Amino acid sequence: MSEYKIITIERHIIEGERAHPGASGSFSGLLRDLALAFKVIWREVSKAGLVDILGSMGHENIHGDEVKKLDVFAHEAIYKSMDHGGHLCVMASEENEDVLNIPEHYPTGKYVLIYDPLDGSSNIDANVTIGTIFSLYRRVTPSGPGSLDDCLQPGYKQVAAGYVMYGSSTMIVYSTGNGVHGFTLDPSIGEFLLSHENIRIPKRGKIYSVNEGNYHRWTEGMKNYIHYLQEEDNASNRPYSARYVGSLVGDIQRTLLYGGIFMYPADSKNPNGKLRLMYEGNPMAFLMEQAGGRATDGFKRILDIQPRKLHERTPLFIGSEEDVVIAEQFLQGKRDH
Repeated sequence: MSEYKIITIERHIIEGERAHPGASGSFSGLLRDLALAFKVIWREVSKAGLVDILGSMGHENIHGDEVKKLDVFAHEAIYKSMDHGGHLCVMASEENEDVLNIPEHYPTGKYVLIYDPLDGSSNIDANVTIGTIFSLYRRVTPSGPGSLDDCLQPGYKQVAAGYVMYGSSTMIVYSTGNGVHGFTLDPSIGEFLLSHENIRIPKRGKIYSVNEGNYHRWTEGMKNYIHYLQEEDNASNRPYSARYVGSLVGDIQRTLLYGGIFMYPADSKNPNGKLRLMYEGNPMAFLMEQAGGRATDGFKRILDIQPRKLHERTPLFIGSEEDVVIAEQFLQGKRDH
């Protein structure tokens, strides 16, 4: 008999939980509910050009970004898929200023969900890759309704993290602390099937990804690093190629598979960076480290940062270990060429 087997994301989750004696099954149920929410979002994204779901809502969110109709749909789809299962005590969404409480008439559980419902939403109307980013923590409060304290945990305490990419194919890439695995949606059967097992990022790549339109706002260390990447040097495989999608999920997906570095540095306009620590930095850093990469703010490990508020921002340098280390050396003034 052939050893070929079809592994759905549900099977992968269940088999992973079986490896931990005493597991209750709650974690598996939580991840299955999330996968269903992603299918609902995919259904709307895939027909967005055919229905009245493109365009703006006519107002901005708490970050000053224009709210798209699909942003709102994705936010509500995840919340309503996850509010009643009894797995969560509280949620937080990038689209909401405060924490999202579980309705009083539903049971609460021992996990916390943090999510960016639709990353890259400025690209929606142009039909460019967009996605969902999520992370899970164990609650720190003893029981009952969850609170802000349950959400404000450093990234190293995540028990799972991942993203969904709604592109030419729809993929879930996630980790529960035992490697990074990718599942591609087969629309004909409505299942996410294992397509990328145990993703490992190369130790060094030759692609850099950054919005160079912000160049004149950068520090000298950051400018020097970009010059370094653009110089010709056969011994270090330079110059690097520049690639920038403008959707974090798209840029991280490419970086995971091909290696290199993605950067969103601090600058004179955004001295604390622009990406959100809880919704983007922590889950992507968790994935990258699980794949053998590195993620810092240029000076310290992203996963060690203690968040002080729900929508805290951070610079982000993430990708192949050797590339990120060299970037840190430039940013910290330890080298200039």
